Amino acid sequence: MSDAKKGPFFLTNTLSRRKEEFVPLRPPHVGLYVCGPTVYSDVHLGNVRSFLTFDVLYRWLTFIGYTVRYVRNITDVGHLVGDVDEGEDKIAKRARLEQLEPMEIVQKYTNGFHDVMRLFNILPPSIEPTATGHLIEQIEMVKRIIGSGYGYEANGSVYFDVPRFAEKHAYGELSGRRIDELLANTRDTEGMEEKRSPLDFAIWKKAEPSHLMKWPSPWGEGFPGWHLECSAMSTKYLGRTFDIHGGGMDLKFPHHECEIAQSVAADGEAPVRYWMHGNMLTVNGRKMAKSEGNGFTPEELLTGNHKLLEKGYSAMTVRFFMLQCHYASTLDFSNAAMQASEKGLDRLVKAMALLPKLKAAEADEADIDALERRCHAAMNDDLNTPVMIAELFEAVRIINSVHDGKLKLTEASIGKLRTMMRVLVRDVLGIREEVADAKGDDHALDALVQEFIRLRAEAKARKDFATGDAIRDRLAAIGIVLKDTKEGTTWERA
Repeated sequence: MSDAKKGPFFLTNTLSRRKEEFVPLRPPHVGLYVCGPTVYSDVHLGNVRSFLTFDVLYRWLTFIGYTVRYVRNITDVGHLVGDVDEGEDKIAKRARLEQLEPMEIVQKYTNGFHDVMRLFNILPPSIEPTATGHLIEQIEMVKRIIGSGYGYEANGSVYFDVPRFAEKHAYGELSGRRIDELLANTRDTEGMEEKRSPLDFAIWKKAEPSHLMKWPSPWGEGFPGWHLECSAMSTKYLGRTFDIHGGGMDLKFPHHECEIAQSVAADGEAPVRYWMHGNMLTVNGRKMAKSEGNGFTPEELLTGNHKLLEKGYSAMTVRFFMLQCHYASTLDFSNAAMQASEKGLDRLVKAMALLPKLKAAEADEADIDALERRCHAAMNDDLNTPVMIAELFEAVRIINSVHDGKLKLTEASIGKLRTMMRVLVRDVLGIREEVADAKGDDHALDALVQEFIRLRAEAKARKDFATGDAIRDRLAAIGIVLKDTKEGTTWERA
């Protein structure tokens, strides 16, 4: 670790509600767990923001010298409609609607999720476990919870006894909920007669004969509760206690609160040392949601095929836009904000293109070391990407001034500036090239067009022909012609 990178790294810990110095359990190793998607529908832009937050965390921890085991799960069973203990499994419901096998739905939307992550240059995790691939671990955890006295079986289902757990443990500490307030705000248990308390939640659920996704267990055929999988898989791959658990702020309660309770009940240890939550994405001041009609899919954003969009925006423009807001703050999407980000990114990219052309002088009129230290200090201060980007624009000013002959830098300082910009912009912020270079190298352009071709194929598979046609037409408008053949879709310049 170089001197420039030294210095403590601070994170806001949701559990303590304050900024804390990050000290891993077993340095230089770091265990990071992030709640992944329930793969029953397309990823929307709000999901992208959450995964981008932890992508930057992963990149920064790696950059400052840690060896990170990053685990991000795939939920492919147990997540019921409405996030409650009654009703239909989200994946089974989609399978019924699309007349497919549940695992076809899982594969389809897992593939789509991975395509979107690649499009926005979000790195894959070290391990990506699935709930259905860890049923044995989940059943064993249920047994341990029952053995500790905090789980009880009722008619083939197993529930977690929240009031009993709360007698000895701080249930609600993460989310700031009080057990008496939770009880006062719950409805009666009508229709849930199996539960001892309305606060109890299922850790194993009995499956009705018509239920599509079910497995044998000591309590009969059923499926795991939604909260259980993360506790079981984080324990398996990161240990009973690990460093960082991340997710969107909407998961704090009940999902993450239940995770803590399950792990403590099963193994007697608090599972996580630092809890980290990203904030939501709004659109013109309103929460992004499909029910609001403002839940953009990535393909709608890239093509501009949505009533609220004035135009399409590139994936790196969207990434840059998101990085200009701190992860813990609400980010409001608007066409004006996106167009400002587009211009800002263009300035940054053009300045970086000038770096090889800068001419050295015999003296320095700018302190590149100090600039780099300020960039690192911003990231060490709870991943403050907006402040670091502001410092990078100071670097843009310096680059342009040197290029125009208004400022002098030595060869050594120019070399430091080149390295700093490449590492911080490309490796840490994850901003990559989106167009071919001046020599006509089409590798970057081909990669980008191939992403559009994949998005178009996904749209056509869903019979969303309007989006498929819009992608084709937008590409044609900038001189890229798609050709559909028996072997697949190819492209060429007009």
